[in-house]
Amino acid sequence: MDDNAIGFETKTIEPEAAGLHDEMMRTFESFREANDARLAELEQRMQSDVVSRDKVDRIAEALDSQNRRIERLTLKEMRPALGGGERRGQPFSEHKSAFERYVRGGDEGPLRRFEEKAMSSLTGADGGFLVPDETETEIGRRLTAVSPIRSIATVRTVSTAVLKKPFAISGAQTGWVTETAARPQTTAPQLAELSFPTMELYAMPAATAALLDDAAVDIDRWIGEEVEQAFAAQEGAAFVTGDGSSKPRGFMTYPTVDEASWAWGSVGTVSTGTDGAFSTGEAADALVDLVYALKAGYRQNASFVMNRRTQATVRKLKDTDGNYLWQPPASAGARATLMGFPLVEAEDMPDIATGAHAIAFGDFARFYLVVDRQGVRVLRDPYSAKPYVLFYTTKRVGGGIQDFDAAKFLDFSA
Repeated sequence: MDDNAIGFETKTIEPEAAGLHDEMMRTFESFREANDARLAELEQRMQSDVVSRDKVDRIAEALDSQNRRIERLTLKEMRPALGGGERRGQPFSEHKSAFERYVRGGDEGPLRRFEEKAMSSLTGADGGFLVPDETETEIGRRLTAVSPIRSIATVRTVSTAVLKKPFAISGAQTGWVTETAARPQTTAPQLAELSFPTMELYAMPAATAALLDDAAVDIDRWIGEEVEQAFAAQEGAAFVTGDGSSKPRGFMTYPTVDEASWAWGSVGTVSTGTDGAFSTGEAADALVDLVYALKAGYRQNASFVMNRRTQATVRKLKDTDGNYLWQPPASAGARATLMGFPLVEAEDMPDIATGAHAIAFGDFARFYLVVDRQGVRVLRDPYSAKPYVLFYTTKRVGGGIQDFDAAKFLDFSA
């Protein structure tokens, strides 16, 4: 694809995203009117008409659909074509040129000589070749755009299999003294260590010989597009519910305790006061309690995290002044907000149910750590699925809670 084509694609996408956003705002106005009518029926007759409920649900589904379309268009705009350097007058790096020859035609020689020159111990016999930095960057950029937890967590790249992070259980002793008073020796701080092992994540995109022979195909972009959804889906589930065995440990699998009894090593919870639901007339109070269970230093960068079914429920909630707590994105590509804080949709969060921690709120950049081991590997396999060529693509990823005080869960229980 040439530069003019790329420019044309960007120009046509931006107005479409803006138009969808305007349409979404109109849909939200319809949603508010329909939901207000449903609430009025509840006040008058102690129950809402089934037609009103269905109308609210249909409009809510339309809002979700429009938001997903905007997200897809915005993501498409964020996808730069990193390949095609030779076609734009910029020479390929030695690594990238050798990698392209390997992917297109299976020529291992240049890539093997490059890795020997770079003193790399990774060879084809060991499970694949390292992709160029451009391709690795493309994959990482795409994952950040489509993986909800990765987009708000801290991401650290390491060159070892395990990241060990020390933290202070207690700081050094301090105190006030007068000018001439004796200064007793202070106790040393107590340190402990958090460990974040990286686990192997893989995808296996397939290509036809015709696609690989086509010089216009951007190999970096193609591999990035093929692996992003597979990697993002696996990551998204692991960062939320992973058990830490052959996958990262998800933040929902750590011990929880009522916020009044919180201690390091567990996540604090705030109760709604009702099993499996918000308390009638006090839903906003439960969310306010959740927000202010978090210390001020964490609140300023905090986000709500929940799945779309929970979001559908909170979208109908109002404060005591009759204002909706949920608000649509202020612009195309922005996030919806709940009580003024960004709302991140993670499908692997639990649904609202008795005892479920269906809503998380916190500064996820300080709460959760994603560890990427440097290097993405690709092994070309033209034999297993003839006439297709498989590309066994692997990367190592870890994750876990790094600050147990940086987020709280809403517990749907009495």
